Formats: sequence, C-alpha cells, structure tokens
Amino acid sequence: MFRGIFTMFMAGVYFVVSLPVELIYCIIRAFSRKKADRFIFNWIKAGFHMVNFFCGNKLTVIGLDRIPRDRPVVFIANHRSIFDVMTSYSVLPDPTGVLAKDSLGKIPLFGLMMKQIYCLFLDRSSLEDGLRVITQAIDYVKSGINYMVFPEGTRNKEEGTLLPFHAGSFKIATRTGAPIIPLTIVNTGDIFDPHIPEVHPAHVIIDFGEPIETKTIKASERKLLPEKVRDIIQETYQKDKKLI
Repeated sequence: MFRGIFTMFMAGVYFVVSLPVELIYCIIRAFSRKKADRFIFNWIKAGFHMVNFFCGNKLTVIGLDRIPRDRPVVFIANHRSIFDVMTSYSVLPDPTGVLAKDSLGKIPLFGLMMKQIYCLFLDRSSLEDGLRVITQAIDYVKSGINYMVFPEGTRNKEEGTLLPFHAGSFKIATRTGAPIIPLTIVNTGDIFDPHIPEVHPAHVIIDFGEPIETKTIKASERKLLPEKVRDIIQETYQKDKKLI
C-alpha cells in the first residue's frame, strides 16, 4: 500500500508544479502554438513516465517503427484499466489526442491539460454529444493530429478478453483517410483498479500493429473494420501475454 500512497503523493506534487508550468505554456503559446504544443505534450508524458516509475511498472514496446510519421494516424486500442493511457501515451508520437469519458474532463487542472493536448471528452449517454465529439476529432486529424480511441466504450473487466467494438469511432479514420494502427495493451488490469489505493507493479506490453489503410477501402470492407481490428488486437494479446 505504501507504493500506492507514495505514487499518489508524487502525482499531487506533479500537479502542484503544473500550475507554474501552465503559465509557461501560455507564454510560449502567445508566440508559437507549435512550440507550446510540444512543451505541454512533453510535460504530460513526463508525468505519465513518473507514475509508471513509482508504480514499478516495466514497459515493453513493440512495433513503434510501424507508425507512419508523414501523416496522422488513428490508434485503436483495447481498454482494461485507467493505466492504459498512462502506459501507452508515454510512448505515442506527438501530437496525439485521446477520446475519453466526460468525467475526466471535469477534474480540475487535469481536464484543462488534457484539452491542451487535443483530448475530447464524451458523454456516452448523449447521441448528440457523440456526434459532436467525433466531428471534432475528425477535424483534429485533418489538421495533422494523431488520435487514440478505445472503441469498447468502457473498461473491460476480464483480462484477456475484448468487448464489442463500436463502429462510430472508426469514422475518425474512414472520413479522413488516416491509417488505423491496432494498439494492443497487455497486462494493465491488476495494477490499480481492483485494489485502490494499492499498486501492483506489472510488466506491460504495448504493441503497435501494422497500419490498415482506409483511404481506398471499399464500403463493404469499411463495415467490417471494427471486427477486423478487434480480431487483430485479440490475436496480438494472446501472442504477447506469453512474453510476460
């Protein structure tokens, strides 16, 4: 339990230090949006690295070289734990936004910082809000920002299995022609969620799959994308868990 309490204490210190960091961000942004983006992305990544370090997590990253760097991509990932973002985002290319649940956007300072890295917060109970968020994410990708989506819609409660993938989030890729990168996150389920505030250090594998082109995809194939990507992630999960 000491590890968990100490990690939360250090996270609190990080947020206190983030207050003057926000001021620096605003000053930089007054002169250059691009430099301000890079500054805040690096700060947030440093925070996620810090959390993983104090939790004792070991990260193994596979397939980072498969990510195209000349155009934005859409990362489609499985969702098991609040640590899915903390582990995977620390290795994602800049800039990358995340589609997250609306309650996270209401957390003071944290919500603000996430918005500054192009995160969008979705009210799952509102169809109108869902359409608004997907449209905004499409605009972000068109402007050159990568995007990360958890199409299961909520955290899966059983390690090694996947919930059905909602098709709506795939429009972020198909309507922009951005490649889809299947992103498999393995072994985050027992780090924190089942026994808060205890932390159980874990060996987490983050596996980037081969890009799936959407620019020239046929309409009949587009309908099968959620199932296709889900199958890829499920197969990769079963393969990678043997490495732990």
